[in-house]
Amino acid sequence: MKESALKTVIAVAVAGATAYFKELALPVIILAVVMSIDYISGMTEAWIRRELSSRVGVLGIVKKVAYLLAVAVAIVADWVVQTAAGEIGVDFGGFYFFGLLVTIWLILNECISILENLSEIGVPLPAFLLKLIEKLKKTVEDTGDSKTN
Repeated sequence: MKESALKTVIAVAVAGATAYFKELALPVIILAVVMSIDYISGMTEAWIRRELSSRVGVLGIVKKVAYLLAVAVAIVADWVVQTAAGEIGVDFGGFYFFGLLVTIWLILNECISILENLSEIGVPLPAFLLKLIEKLKKTVEDTGDSKTN
């Protein structure tokens, strides 16, 4: 009984967050997926190199939780900006610029890490793929810099 109640609470929370954050929901879900893939590929790399450690694994999980906290801070910054803008009669229509920017940057960062882990495992990767992801990450950084200055 407790398990079904927990599932219900989680489902309601996710549905509520999705409805509230609209365009931010899908990128956050994608971030969660790529964080999981990065964690698995990193643990696989450590296992292959015989360097698997529970301490390193826990630190990896803590790092992923910190990523989500960074997204939360960006969402709060968006809320503050939108609330202040609303007070002076400006409506951004609920667009979460900073939250989206941080989430996309983290997704690209995780993709780079996944590719690095795969390369260390011995998976042959086309050179252009890492360059493309790094260029996208730089573009997101530059977009954020230009919008906040």
